[in-house]
Amino acid sequence: MAWDFSTDPEYQAKLDWAQDFVRDELFPLDTLDLTEDQMNQLVRPLQARVKEAGLWAAHLPPALGGGGFGQVKLGLLHEIVGQSRLAPLVFGNNAPDSGNAELLALGIEQAPDSEWQRQRWLQPLLDGDIRSAFSMTEPGAGSDPTLLSTTAVRDGDEWVINGHKWFTSHGSVADILIVMVVTDPEAAPHQRSSMIVVPAGTPGVTVLRDVPTMEHPEPHFGRFGAHSEILYENVRVPVENLVGEQGKGFLLAQQRLGPGRIHHCMRWLGQSKRAFDMLCERSLSRYAHGSNLSDKQTIQNWIADSKAEMEAARLLTLQAAWKMDTYGVKAALTDISLIKFYGAQVLYNVIDRAVQIHGALGLTTDLPLEYMYRAARAARIYDGPDEVHRSTVARRILREYEPSEVPSQHVPSMRAHAQERFADALELHTSNL
Repeated sequence: MAWDFSTDPEYQAKLDWAQDFVRDELFPLDTLDLTEDQMNQLVRPLQARVKEAGLWAAHLPPALGGGGFGQVKLGLLHEIVGQSRLAPLVFGNNAPDSGNAELLALGIEQAPDSEWQRQRWLQPLLDGDIRSAFSMTEPGAGSDPTLLSTTAVRDGDEWVINGHKWFTSHGSVADILIVMVVTDPEAAPHQRSSMIVVPAGTPGVTVLRDVPTMEHPEPHFGRFGAHSEILYENVRVPVENLVGEQGKGFLLAQQRLGPGRIHHCMRWLGQSKRAFDMLCERSLSRYAHGSNLSDKQTIQNWIADSKAEMEAARLLTLQAAWKMDTYGVKAALTDISLIKFYGAQVLYNVIDRAVQIHGALGLTTDLPLEYMYRAARAARIYDGPDEVHRSTVARRILREYEPSEVPSQHVPSMRAHAQERFADALELHTSNL
């Protein structure tokens, strides 16, 4: 029986380095309002140091230029990376680039004739030389991808794409867009869609705006991390730009979003821990109504509840990661959905308590909490809203059960069965009284 919660010393040394690096180099950088050019200039040397430390693109196998650590070790690293807004970019596993790299790799594996995409797009993406966007969500199609209306019609050696997308992450700064389109409208709902790479600047691609959100409420354009609204009007790209096989877009999306979701959950552990540290520090530092806040029972409850929720989320996340490493993504789908909605709620709860204990200070930009709070609310929506994941978990659990006219734990029925089964022993015991 193997049951081990320890981390091997060599990898723990890497984690210790990462923690110091994030705290000393990236926390200060997070406080600056950088332009795209400034960020690129500052981030490049930091990325080089991460590569030297052997932690670049740790989510990918060595064949694709990553560390090949597996999901459990990746989870431990992401607990640290998740504490900083810029850390995923510096460590080479920021969304959507990390998921899109996996998507291109899956597509090449699915359709070997597209091997040329490796040098054209995949390798530059892995090296951090280009940026990508994932263009799936539409104003009329969010959590249900079978409602997508953007189409790609083949015309000779080209796809002609028409449609309206929004919440295309990094759409205004991307070099390539991976667009999910309907290519087979008469097929079964989950076999209608395909993925196609559209280079930025292709005629007919119009980035209407970066959509202001709770996370970035002020009007902006061309910002790293922004979510764009895009029109595709008679956009023509070569048929070879298809990712994988035609009609396999939904399957590819599921293969991409599964690991992507657990990566989010891993990073949320780090964000929760940073908020928790601020909560505890404040409780010991603030004096009010005759004692430190740490002496108040309500605050003690917040600390205890936060710790319990964080540990539960951490164990659920690492268990899902272990299943992925041991049995593959398919075996961990229920676990991934479970941690997606549970981890998002824990993240929100802990940050909310940290805001509350800081009072008015918690609402200001003097602390990172107000930004963390706004970003945390979105966690319950992106990559599938809580309600969808809860429904998915419930349906999969119920597959293991059968209906019963008489409850299986019906006491009178069990008593009658026990009396029949042990009748001789009961009779013998009675006769000896």
